[in-house]
Amino acid sequence: QVQLVESGGGLVQAGDSLRLSCAASGRAFSVYIMGWFRQAPGKEREFVAAISRSGATTYYADSVKGRFTISRDNGKNTVYLQMNSLKPEDTAVYYCAASGGGVLRSTYTYYNYWGQGTQVTVSS
Repeated sequence: QVQLVESGGGLVQAGDSLRLSCAASGRAFSVYIMGWFRQAPGKEREFVAAISRSGATTYYADSVKGRFTISRDNGKNTVYLQMNSLKPEDTAVYYCAASGGGVLRSTYTYYNYWGQGTQVTVSS
């Protein structure tokens, strides 16, 4: 098993940047594909980005491509989400997730472990 704890959320203005972090503990972090999802009030959980075990391959939702960057530091057991040019529609609770699978996927059921989430609010 792996335990995930997100941090770095907050209230920012449109156009600002934020970096989310997700610290993992438990089983070896590097065996997991990692992903970020988000959920806005009244909406379903939405895929944001995923990264391979080594960090060499990434995958983004079209809505964040070019603005968000996912990365990981296996030595620190941490995955990051750098969010630039934030928009009000990026407002949501952001969740970190881990999958024991072998490929990058956007389906939330593919991910076995989840953090508690961190709130990101972007004002216009």
